[in-house]
Amino acid sequence: MLEEQTAKKMVESAVTVKRYQLSDNETSSSYHNSDSSSNQLFLEIEARVSNKDVLIRIHCQKEKGFAVKILGEIEKLHLTVIKSSFLPFGEYNIMDITIVAQMDHGFCTTAKDLVRNLRLALLELM
Repeated sequence: MLEEQTAKKMVESAVTVKRYQLSDNETSSSYHNSDSSSNQLFLEIEARVSNKDVLIRIHCQKEKGFAVKILGEIEKLHLTVIKSSFLPFGEYNIMDITIVAQMDHGFCTTAKDLVRNLRLALLELM
């Protein structure tokens, strides 16, 4: 009986890793390297969805006020934040962010769509 229940539960995962190099022109971005002194953006997002529960892991550059902005963007995606953790990592101003959330009533999304939408929203903030 317990084995049948466990087999029926499905957990969906999606991960995206993108490293962007900004050019001197603020309106454009590219994937190629220019020189090492230019401004590098680092963003890594992983999401797992199980029924209405969502686990989000984000690694990004630490920026002032970014925690509040991230939580606001997550709520715009019809998720209610249950618990969050923001930890600095390493000497390169990297943040390790873990968020546990639940999908709002009547809302359903895949982990892949969630990662894509969250990545697009966060890149606009960076």
